[in-house]
Amino acid sequence: MPQCRFCQSTLSETFADLGMSPLSNSYLKRSQLQEMERFYPLHAYVCGSCFLVQLTEFETPEQIFSDYAYFSSYSESWLEHCKAYARGMVDRLHLGAGSLVMEIASNDGYLLQYFRESGVPVLGIEPAANVAKVAIDKGIPTEVAFFGEKKGAELAAAGKSADLIAANNVLAHVPDINDFVKGFARALKPSGCVTVEFPHLLQLMRHNQFDTIYHEHFSYLSLEFVSALFASHGLRVFDVDEVTTHGGSLRVYACHADDKTKPVSRSVEALIQEERNGGLHDMQAYRRFAEQVVRTKCEVLEFFVAAKRAGKRVAGYGAPAKGNTLLNYCGIRSEFLGFTVDRSPHKRGLYLPGTHIPILGPEAIREAKPDYLFILPWNLREEIAGQMAMIREWEGKFVVPIPKLEIF
Repeated sequence: MPQCRFCQSTLSETFADLGMSPLSNSYLKRSQLQEMERFYPLHAYVCGSCFLVQLTEFETPEQIFSDYAYFSSYSESWLEHCKAYARGMVDRLHLGAGSLVMEIASNDGYLLQYFRESGVPVLGIEPAANVAKVAIDKGIPTEVAFFGEKKGAELAAAGKSADLIAANNVLAHVPDINDFVKGFARALKPSGCVTVEFPHLLQLMRHNQFDTIYHEHFSYLSLEFVSALFASHGLRVFDVDEVTTHGGSLRVYACHADDKTKPVSRSVEALIQEERNGGLHDMQAYRRFAEQVVRTKCEVLEFFVAAKRAGKRVAGYGAPAKGNTLLNYCGIRSEFLGFTVDRSPHKRGLYLPGTHIPILGPEAIREAKPDYLFILPWNLREEIAGQMAMIREWEGKFVVPIPKLEIF
């Protein structure tokens, strides 16, 4: 039986069993469509001891992230979120020319560019060389490396300890979370601050966001768990914000445990109590979630079968990792979804893993005039509905699958 990646307890309770699926960011070239494709069990467990929801590790981070297809700069709403964060942290921490802001998994420089605009020195740590190159070309200093205790110690020894370490949507993507958080403790100045953002497990369960489960996303996190994780490595969570990104996320603030300048906010204990009231310590709540996942699969299949029988055309919008989980779990291939479109030029011309649905440019929507536009990144539904409003010209409709299938 698999073991918990935090406390090493045996994992026996299922959170969601989504069958067999390829790596969700392993997009295919046309020449690869006739080759063998690797599928792995997509089975999430919940630890009965520490209540960490998690997948077992089938591929190493080096295999998954060394050449990555996700570039952060193609969502306008995400960039606005990051710009507001940067401005807020510059003011809150009084950052300036003598400070250092470090981002772990800094991608294409999408966040650090806003600190640089404020005159604050920055350093990105990004494991994917192809993505890091884009940041470097923008003038964002970036080291190509995986982060952990060893890297954190190297940075500190080189005089690169940080006043602020930002880690957006990365804590959940590392299999060795203990080593990763030890890296924070090593690389952070004595009076420094760490912020981590991650999709909130409580919102995932409340809003049926099972498609955010995929192999690259090893853990599904609550504030109570993250507080215990940080505490076990000499760090203390002192504040938390609830933010709307990715269907409902947390931004957690942490410091060294002996830093007396940062008292714990009342919001921390209040949100932990809300998590407990929401069933995150109740194994029956996790079992009910597993049943709800199956009901959603039936709804999605019923929509596509009905559309097919009625002669309606369905196209997709977006090629996110969550979309690949949904389509593979539900068995939706090109006979139901003719194509999908994406704004990122790094994905166009490729095919979705497992389902082999082609990824085209957004202009294909006007050319094809589908009856339905199936929004795979449902967390961006308003942004996408605004960009694609022209489908109303031919009485087209939008569809989102989460939290429940909705046509609008």
